[in-house]
Amino acid sequence: MKEMMKNTGIILAITIVAGLILGLVYQITKEPIAAQEAKAKQEACQEVFQDAASFEAVETVAGDAAGWSEAGYAQESIDEVMEAKDASGSLLGYVITVTTREGYGGDIQFSIGVRMDGTVNGMSILSISETAGLGMKAEDVLKPQFAGKQVEQFEYTKNGATSENQIDAISGATITTNAVTNGVNAGLYYFRTELGGGSGNE
Repeated sequence: MKEMMKNTGIILAITIVAGLILGLVYQITKEPIAAQEAKAKQEACQEVFQDAASFEAVETVAGDAAGWSEAGYAQESIDEVMEAKDASGSLLGYVITVTTREGYGGDIQFSIGVRMDGTVNGMSILSISETAGLGMKAEDVLKPQFAGKQVEQFEYTKNGATSENQIDAISGATITTNAVTNGVNAGLYYFRTELGGGSGNE
């Protein structure tokens, strides 16, 4: 019994000391981690809105508002919305962060910059775990195709894009292409229905 109580006491002491150390480490690292996350967010925003001087978070609306599921975006979610402003404080557009759960290897998260007239200003992929050599080409193949386009909805094609709203699919990675395209469309839908953006607003 004495031996058992001694061992229990040792384990308890180790647990308490470990908890105190973890708490101390958390306190020391939480500010640098927060600063790093803020820096990464700023860089992602700047990538899709290079002419913006500042970014300010706005409250997002839950997915099912404005017929989200009915519009075909049950697998997409809006994670964050930032206002992109110029040096004088005028609104240039929005940075919309989207997660789509339609990826082949899991969720894909990215940000798109959308000007007030609905033009996709740029795209930044934040998280992707697709097949190496196929879906992972989204950064190089898909990302550039959305920039500078002003359309209500994109579609992908395997036969070569012939119109402004068409995106060339990644060869051998149709699922990834579909996921990213649907995610961008979800962001544009949110832009029009919840942020009041669209043609003629800039």
